[in-house]
Amino acid sequence: MTTIKDIAKKANVSVTTVSRALNGYSDVNEKTRQKIIEIAKELNYSPNTLARGLVMKKSKTLGMLVSGMNRASTKDNFTFEVLSGVNELVSEKDYDLVLFSTTTTKQREKTYSQLCRERRVDGAILQGMKIDDPYLKEVIESDIPCVLVDIPIESDSVGYVTTDNVLGAKKAVQHLIESGHKNIAMINGHDQAYVSIKRLEGYRQALEEAGLEYKEEYVVNGEFTEATAETEAMELLQKHPEITAIFSASDLMALGIMKAARTLNIRIPEDLSIVGYDNILLSSYTTPALTTIAQDKFQLGYRAAELLINMLEGTVDSHVCILKTELIIRETTTNRSS
Repeated sequence: MTTIKDIAKKANVSVTTVSRALNGYSDVNEKTRQKIIEIAKELNYSPNTLARGLVMKKSKTLGMLVSGMNRASTKDNFTFEVLSGVNELVSEKDYDLVLFSTTTTKQREKTYSQLCRERRVDGAILQGMKIDDPYLKEVIESDIPCVLVDIPIESDSVGYVTTDNVLGAKKAVQHLIESGHKNIAMINGHDQAYVSIKRLEGYRQALEEAGLEYKEEYVVNGEFTEATAETEAMELLQKHPEITAIFSASDLMALGIMKAARTLNIRIPEDLSIVGYDNILLSSYTTPALTTIAQDKFQLGYRAAELLINMLEGTVDSHVCILKTELIIRETTTNRSS
């Protein structure tokens, strides 16, 4: 196995010069650096990243900790797209990525800091966390830099990336109001999700600005699952037949609402208009195609990785990144006045 001593011998330079050249230090002559790089390639040199990390006290490795990743979550592809964005930026910046496997049991066995230090990551990205997740408190107290996806916690070592969930929800409900709807319900996620709190806020703001009454009985939680949303929508639509539109806090739940409507022989969009949130791949393939609020899941991951690396390298002013959303009008909404 080729070592830097072999490269130094063939290049007729010191081991220190080889090390500094390969690690990008600026005090090495460019001609010498290129010569060393060419010899390293010629000798098929593969750096010992663990040893280098111990010397430099940096592993150039990020951790990705995803909560709630299971077979059921593959349908909306949300986590995969976020992970793809992280992976893209990490590759561009010549970092490595470690995906942490975490469950409630593992959280009891290992702290966030232990997890990061055992895997020798410089920092971590956390996605899918609930507000009451035990790791969140540890994240705030830890000195290991991290970026949260969709949870607004900020400190010297913590940043976050999210979309403007309040405005996104407002766009959805305003579209329904402009289409002539007055009895608009909402199927939200759950109380331990930051995005649920913010999307409910946007829903309420849109109603208030339009002079419409907020009715607590029109809002139920679907737990961000298709099955629970279907059950809740069935009950909601049977109890309140006057409802003509529903804003769903996720596209996956909107699929459940559509199933409930079909079971009850409620026509979409003639009798019931629906707006989802996320713009998952399936939303354009449903029948009818789902009107939704698009958020760029890939960019959520990409910007989270970019922010974390900038934090690690000391090249960032703000620890917060908020992305825009877009209303995508398809076939599950119609103008009732036309």
